[in-house]
Formats: sequence, C-alpha cells, structure tokens
Amino acid sequence: MDYEEQLDRALAAVPELGTDEDRLSVPDPQVQQDGAFTRLVNLPAIADALSRDPEHIHRTIQRDLGTNGQWDGAQARYNGQFTAADFERAIAGYVEEYVTCSECGRPDTRLVTEDRNQMLRCTACGAFRPVRKRRRPVAQQQRAVLEEGHTYELEITGTGRKGDGVAERGKYTIFVPGAREGQTVTAAIESISGTLAFARRVS
Repeated sequence: MDYEEQLDRALAAVPELGTDEDRLSVPDPQVQQDGAFTRLVNLPAIADALSRDPEHIHRTIQRDLGTNGQWDGAQARYNGQFTAADFERAIAGYVEEYVTCSECGRPDTRLVTEDRNQMLRCTACGAFRPVRKRRRPVAQQQRAVLEEGHTYELEITGTGRKGDGVAERGKYTIFVPGAREGQTVTAAIESISGTLAFARRVS
C-alpha cells in the first residue's frame, strides 16, 4: 500500500466533528438555597452532558468552592450559600481540566488511570496527557481563617433552619443565635466543626 492509500484510509477513520460548541452543550446549573446550604439539583444532567461520573464532578466542585458537601445520587448539596454563577465557573473549570483536549480542543475524551495517575485520552485526535491541576483562584487561596475564642464582625446573610442568623466568612458558614438577616453583629466563635462554626453574639 503506497503513501496516498495509507493517507486516504487514515482520513476515512477520523470521525467527523463539529465545533466544540456544537458537540458540548452543558445545562445551566439549577441552584436552590436551603438555609445555610445550596443544592445543585441537576448535577446528573450536567454529568450526562460531560460523559463524566457525577460524584467526580461533585468532588471537584467542592474543591473549587472551598467547601464540603454531600452527594445522594440525585442531588448535590454544599455547605454555604453560592450562586448559579459560582457553579458555572466551577463547571467551566472542570471542563477545562477533565474534559477538553489540550491538542485539538475537542470534548471527545475519556478519563483513564495509569500508574495511579489520571490521564485524559482524546478519541478525536489521539492525544494523551496527564490531567492538569488548575490553581485555585486567588480569592480561594486566601480563605479567611476562624479561630475559636476570637471575636469577629459578621454580616448576617441568611437564616438557618432553627432561626439562627447565618454568616459567611471565607469557607466557613457561621451560625449566630439571636441575629437576623441584614444585621451586622459582633460574635465570638465558640466551636468549629469542619466548615461550620457556631458563635455567640456579643453585640
């Protein structure tokens, strides 16, 4: 077989691909506020569009939002109050990191593991690369730190299920009994559990 015939056969084997926009249509995140938590109710649909495991997407969103959460197989819940735009940015980052081929820009890729390393293999152009770890935004690198026993001025932005005021500081969701939404209060941190903190109003 001469070179021209080999080239024709190779070209015939390449799948016809449209633009990235034509091939990858990701649903807009559907977000519901639930007291001190935020639910992403259509994560399964987003995962289907990306051909990825929803739990894997959920873990990556947690990392990007700098919070903890739960995935129950149907919906994802995250500690703290986040907007649809927050999830759009996190999902866009996921697509860049775990979906898009760095060589041809196509979304026709598979995640595989080799020697305990995650690799991205493109079924369109054949490129094969390690998953790139994105740096977190500066705003997330400089997360505020809370310390038990210290006093902070907090803006109450929500109400918890038990009627407590809820404030956000960096990655922390802070519950302040006796505070109401819209108030700015001074509160002492009494205890911290993960990204949840419980405070006593001082003034």
